[in-house]
Amino acid sequence: MISLTDARTAAKRIAGLVRHTPLMRVPGGTIDGLLAVDLYLKLELLQVTGSFKPRGAFNRALTEKLTGLVTSSGGNHGIAVAHVGRTLGVPAVIPLPASVSQEKLARMRALGAEAEVVGPTFQVSNEQALRIAADRGYLYIHPFADESVVAGQGTVGLEILEDLPNVDAVIVAVGGGGLLGGVAMTIKEQRPSVRVIGVEPSGADALTRSLDAGRLIALERIDTAAATLAPPFTGQINLELAQRYVDQMVHVSDDEMQRAARWLWDVLAVPAELGGSAATAALLSGRVALAPGSKVVSIVCGAGTAGLSPG
Repeated sequence: MISLTDARTAAKRIAGLVRHTPLMRVPGGTIDGLLAVDLYLKLELLQVTGSFKPRGAFNRALTEKLTGLVTSSGGNHGIAVAHVGRTLGVPAVIPLPASVSQEKLARMRALGAEAEVVGPTFQVSNEQALRIAADRGYLYIHPFADESVVAGQGTVGLEILEDLPNVDAVIVAVGGGGLLGGVAMTIKEQRPSVRVIGVEPSGADALTRSLDAGRLIALERIDTAAATLAPPFTGQINLELAQRYVDQMVHVSDDEMQRAARWLWDVLAVPAELGGSAATAALLSGRVALAPGSKVVSIVCGAGTAGLSPG
């Protein structure tokens, strides 16, 4: 189990390599009466590479003497590892599943990574990544089930409390659960009264099912267009952190995320990818009940235009 000290150490380790992203207050009346809360957006879409992922990737990489990096993520974590490799001057190899988008594949390659599709599923590409790590002596960085990665993601929580000490609730989108676990731990260890709420797509709810069962549950089927929130499983560290620190899990549909992404862009000019809008979607769709006037932070965790229709 990681500690608050681990997150604080991570913050010092990655300082100068990542941004302290802004906390933007949503002007009163902007939500047209849908919410009575005092809403702030933690704009992790303004982080280097467009998501929170470099926090954990840098923190893990800087704990080792490196000859190279390897991972298997076709999403924002893969892009982050490519960026970390370029920044630290070591090669990055990213075997990928066929589901990777051409846009994200191109971004990894543009950052200098050796990125290739090697199999139909994450399980196949991840096995290849582990073989490369063993054969070449490269550091394997898991997208979410790694203590140093989770501690790095926890620096988001440190920044929230630094910028808004009297926050009442923090809402976090969930893919594998690394961001949720890190943020929940850093928030709750300092302010136990703050509610921490996780948000999963209704068609990709591995963490919720694992919490309900009290053990790790792998999904047989994924049904969401929010690819960055769609791993079929979580990790033991993520489950244990959620069990200890998370107050509530809720679900949102793809349509609700799309409407939230549209609202973020049309009203606030915030270009969030579909998964990046999930926390805000939970608020706009009424999935979360909060007292009027509560100071609420919604983490906008990824940049992009997925879910935004022309117009």
